Amino acid sequence: MPGINPKLIVALDVDNAGKASHFVKILYPEVKIFKVGLKLYTAFGPKIINEIQNIGADVFLDLKFNDIPNTMADAVREAFKKKVSMLTVHTLSGPTALKEVSKVAKGTKTKILGVTILTSICQHFLNDLKIKRPLSDEVLYLAKTAKRCGLDGVVCSVHEAKQVRKACGKNFIIVTPGIRPKGSQKNDQQRASTPAEAKKAGADFIVVGRPILEAKDPLKAARAILKDL
Repeated sequence: MPGINPKLIVALDVDNAGKASHFVKILYPEVKIFKVGLKLYTAFGPKIINEIQNIGADVFLDLKFNDIPNTMADAVREAFKKKVSMLTVHTLSGPTALKEVSKVAKGTKTKILGVTILTSICQHFLNDLKIKRPLSDEVLYLAKTAKRCGLDGVVCSVHEAKQVRKACGKNFIIVTPGIRPKGSQKNDQQRASTPAEAKKAGADFIVVGRPILEAKDPLKAARAILKDL
């Protein structure tokens, strides 16, 4: 709910396992959750999850599964074996796939999050796809679909978080990527926001990568963000 202090997830968007472990050791335990995305997982596979967990931190596995229902259910089963704390699937995979994933997730501690619209996507692209709803309404529609299908929460930008919270309730997890402290470059994020804005919008978790990883003092940068929350 608005006013809570969101937890910080650091995105380990680096090109080797040594760097990933280096950042985890520097930032843990002040940062307790680290995101393993497509780049790191493709390069090093499941072993990078084990390395992070062995340090003591939790893993947010952000692979954005998007396939036919059976394939998604099988992929999620394999991810559960790694005991990650959170896992992403694409809401655009459709209700049947989302329900299958939710069914597989029952009895596990892993939270399943539905990716709505990426923060690199703008309204013009939705228009090109002939999607008539405004971007914020499309995100809300997908969030409601995720909840109806039994997912634990969604990934959306801060710009849509407030209305998702209002529509989906206080127990629905909201993770907001595209977080940039004041003065930071947006890079490829079209819908970026500050940590304070994410808190005000009611986010449960914020994801920050480059502003911390590229800082001269990563721990100092992380602490500044935590203070801003």
